[in-house]
Amino acid sequence: MEPDLFTAAAEERQEKDPSVSPLAVRMRPRTLDEVVGQQHLLKPGSPLRRLVGESGGGPAGPSSVILWGPPGTGKTTLAYVVSKATNKRFVELSAITAGVKEVRAVIDGARRATGGFGKETVLFLDEIHRFSKAQQDSLLPAVENRWVTLIAATTENPYFSVISPLLSRSLLLTLEPLTDDDVRGLLRRALTDERGLSGAVTLPEDTEEHLLRIAGGDARRALTALEAAAGAALDKGGTEIGLTTLEETVDRAAVKYDRSGDQHYDVASALIKSIRGSDVDAALHYLARMIEAGEDPRFIARRLMISASEDIGLAEPNALPIAVAAAQAVAMIGFPEAALTLSHATIALALAPKSNSATMAIGAAMEDVRKGLAGPVPPHLRDGHYKGAAKLGHAQGYVYPHDLPEGIAAQQYAPDALQDREYYTPTRHGAEARYADAVEWTRRHLGRKQP
Repeated sequence: MEPDLFTAAAEERQEKDPSVSPLAVRMRPRTLDEVVGQQHLLKPGSPLRRLVGESGGGPAGPSSVILWGPPGTGKTTLAYVVSKATNKRFVELSAITAGVKEVRAVIDGARRATGGFGKETVLFLDEIHRFSKAQQDSLLPAVENRWVTLIAATTENPYFSVISPLLSRSLLLTLEPLTDDDVRGLLRRALTDERGLSGAVTLPEDTEEHLLRIAGGDARRALTALEAAAGAALDKGGTEIGLTTLEETVDRAAVKYDRSGDQHYDVASALIKSIRGSDVDAALHYLARMIEAGEDPRFIARRLMISASEDIGLAEPNALPIAVAAAQAVAMIGFPEAALTLSHATIALALAPKSNSATMAIGAAMEDVRKGLAGPVPPHLRDGHYKGAAKLGHAQGYVYPHDLPEGIAAQQYAPDALQDREYYTPTRHGAEARYADAVEWTRRHLGRKQP
């Protein structure tokens, strides 16, 4: 709803004494040019710039928008900038506390403001995914007739959480996770800006790096942790936020792990070798270190996919589908929930029976190819679908395995120089035992020499 006397008094107090507001609130950008990240949404002529009146108007007015992105990426911040920059009437609602009654009251007020004073209304609705279908339906007439310009924010996929009629009447703007450089710039601005800490404390490089890992791309989390750590440092009579002070403040130890240095590769190597060695507890330890250090979850998932083929293979054929499914899930959900998926896959891989036969098989085959052991494809295996192939003898004499009772044709498949080469040597670990039986049977029926 629009501010009442108590809200107005609180805002006046915050303006007179900004320190009563959290640092994350004080450091909210005042213009779109101060916004960190999301540059793909802030180009000239973009919907957000049209909302603040930088361009547009006339018959092609600004469109309603739905802002979709992870927490801390700037959805509320963008709405705040619009509220300060626009000359329109701005009303804010939260789907957590508001219902149809409140929405209708805003719409009625917007119609009166438009008809009586020619004043357009911008409605910011936070957490729109919490609204039921009926509650979202109540917005449709206002958006349809442009009685209000809607800015709706959500952390949930709008294609599942927002009704189709509302989606079709709005522009969907996707906010990207902030990079470390984005958050670093924001932290450094907060340290020196008069709205922030005004140079009262300094932030050494190692503390800054740990703070970035804690933030995980969430600007609000970064500023909240910075404010708490700065308060702790000042209470101790210091002006530097040491790593120990930050650890004590946020109750989270700095993991010694450089994502671009030796630790990155050492810990990743230890994770894979622990999985290979079937030590599930050690594997989970190294996984936890990578997660806590802010490692890219996609990097971890890629390593698990490689491990599934390199060290497990056909001993547990489901290992690779599990790892691939984990990678797909990680790409869709991100941290913190991705930690559960990575744990799921790590445990499954560590406890699976192991076989490197697929690794050894392709390695041996590639080694022969590198040595020049290739030779021409046997004529009966060559492509016979083009005109003139038969005259060249291509595909002539080929025996179609499906025409035979046992489904296997004893004919030459490998080039002459490789007829007796056997690359695949299966183990009898887990499910690969049946492959060992199968390869023994097929080689015998193909007329291969038996050891």
